[in-house]
Amino acid sequence: MDNHLVAVALDKAYRLLNHGPTVLVSARHQGISNVMAAAWSCALDFMPPKVSVVLDKATVTRSLIEQSGEFVLQVPTARQLALTHAVGNVSLAEDVDKLAHCGVTLFDAPDGSGPLVQGCAAWLHCRLIPEPHNQQTYDLFIGEVTAAWADDRVFRDGHWQFETADPEWRSLHYVAGGHFYAIGEALDVPADEASVNL
Repeated sequence: MDNHLVAVALDKAYRLLNHGPTVLVSARHQGISNVMAAAWSCALDFMPPKVSVVLDKATVTRSLIEQSGEFVLQVPTARQLALTHAVGNVSLAEDVDKLAHCGVTLFDAPDGSGPLVQGCAAWLHCRLIPEPHNQQTYDLFIGEVTAAWADDRVFRDGHWQFETADPEWRSLHYVAGGHFYAIGEALDVPADEASVNL
């Protein structure tokens, strides 16, 4: 485990996803772990913090989540571009060594939850809130965040520090066909013009 992994207060957990990054979704059940990429995820509520993520019926990760009742969302970084693309395009159903072939290393969090993908910028451990209609009809999964962590080299004091961190720490934002953007420069509304300070 990385010594830069620090806990994020649950009332600030939504900030880990608020900028709309592509996420890695991991799950484990009966000794089987898997990781997939997902472009459609977002923060859903503040307290208790909740998230949503769209998971196709064909994915093994979805099956593991349905069986275990938990999952982890993590924010991959620019240096994990190839890994992120690979886990989004290779199925564990077709390659039993998918994680090794995609360069994924897993670890458990300080509280024993997991599996977490090593090298990410942030991790949110979630308990599945079963919504069978949404899951079957829309492939939409909702989770309550039970714990969150971030790498203090890029997230400190409840805020992302992309503008001062090494560019390799930038989050990925998927468009289509293997095309991603990395998060860009910070733009701040002047204090005298800001009506809301989140």
